[in-house]
Amino acid sequence: MMKHRFLVLDMFRGIFASLVVLYHMSAFSATPILNNSFVMNADMFVDFFFVLSGFVICYSYQQIDDVEELKLFLTKRIRRLYPLHLLMLLIFLAIEGIKLGLVNHIKINNFLDNSAITFFSSLFLINSVKLPHVHDVSWNLVSWSISAEVISYLLFAISCYIISVRKIKISKPIVYLLIAILAAVFLYAITGSFKLDYTYDYGFLRGLIGFFAGACCLYCFQYLHQKYAQLGQSLFTVLEVVALILIGVVIVCGQLLKHYGFIYEIVFFISIMIFAFEKGLVSKSIIKIDLFKKLGKYSYSIYMVHTLFISMFNVIFIRLFKLPEEAYAYLFIPNCIVIYYAARFTYQHIEMRFQYKLKKKVL
Repeated sequence: MMKHRFLVLDMFRGIFASLVVLYHMSAFSATPILNNSFVMNADMFVDFFFVLSGFVICYSYQQIDDVEELKLFLTKRIRRLYPLHLLMLLIFLAIEGIKLGLVNHIKINNFLDNSAITFFSSLFLINSVKLPHVHDVSWNLVSWSISAEVISYLLFAISCYIISVRKIKISKPIVYLLIAILAAVFLYAITGSFKLDYTYDYGFLRGLIGFFAGACCLYCFQYLHQKYAQLGQSLFTVLEVVALILIGVVIVCGQLLKHYGFIYEIVFFISIMIFAFEKGLVSKSIIKIDLFKKLGKYSYSIYMVHTLFISMFNVIFIRLFKLPEEAYAYLFIPNCIVIYYAARFTYQHIEMRFQYKLKKKVL
């Protein structure tokens, strides 16, 4: 079966990564452009990333039949994520060293839980797991989600391998659904709520729920694609518009709906399944926009580098130049431009440089 790129979904990943950038920027601003109910709840788009990741990974790796394939899968995924994560962690470590050197000269604000424990938990990508004496996100604060992603990869690869090798009669979608449900039950048992917006503590469970929901979404899509792929563009246009409205509503109503986190999994599940068809006018329109294609391509880099440059802008313009927080009504534009070009650089020189390349066979 020929592999499909799902370009529209990739573009949504870039668009939503950019909205997460605005979400973190809103912490330093006082402008309706950023301080509104949509942007200030855009952190829930992280769950879209988890569901989409499960969808795409399950599509690309529906079989892992032996130990070599298992090793290859994990190698490729680690090489895809870890080099940029490590680079950003070392940059934040260097910044922490600079702050220590200046502590007796200027006032230093420490908002993150940067410590030896959190450094090593980040280094080994276990910073989405509840650890003793850790009370907040740390270092490159978004890296907890990369930890959750890697843990999901590991469980996916092991479960896929065991099902294939042991020839277990139960179907993969059922196994993946059970993993998602068990992760949700475990999270509820620990926290006593249906919230999902956990990070440094139970973020790995949040990741498992989304990732394996995405894996199930892939099988639902494949089933529906066989039956309904020939339906007209008008129907898919309506479905795409409804999906976007649903996404907008659950994000805007985040203050209420975050207490019922499963709602986001359901909405993202449905939206990904609809846009995977790429048949409606919304899909046909955005696929022509080159900027959205580039945002999709650079989405991981955008996500990983943006907290550094938001912090730099805050230090330079708000603290040194004494601009008011209202200045982010226009400051967000150059900040986003800087983040975009930094992400393009790290995509080209870090992500692509270290990605796994299959060795050519010598005949």
